[in-house]
Amino acid sequence: MKKWLKVEGREKRHKRIRKKIIGTKERPRLSIRRSINHLYAQIIDDTAAKTLISLSTLSPDLRGKLAKSAGNVKGASLLGAVLAEKCKKESITKVVFDRAGYLYHGRVKALADAARKGGLSF
Repeated sequence: MKKWLKVEGREKRHKRIRKKIIGTKERPRLSIRRSINHLYAQIIDDTAAKTLISLSTLSPDLRGKLAKSAGNVKGASLLGAVLAEKCKKESITKVVFDRAGYLYHGRVKALADAARKGGLSF
């Protein structure tokens, strides 16, 4: 029962956040998804309804660099750094951060900080 309430609360927060956050061509949305073992990140242009860049800890780019556990803070920071590199190649420098209702703490914060160090501004 407690887990259900936790998930329901996150979904409510996500809906509330998404009312205000919209990704455009000039400033796309950086959306994240967290699971127990992995992290997923997407750069999305909401006006064209297109995913520009998609990356996760399961991607071949990261799979070799990560140890056995990819869903920890180290994996999140590596994902953020590789995501920033891919964004530079696509000439994306500014994004809007969509934390999807997750608290800005731990893996979410590590991903965001690594993306900022890599050159993304949000």
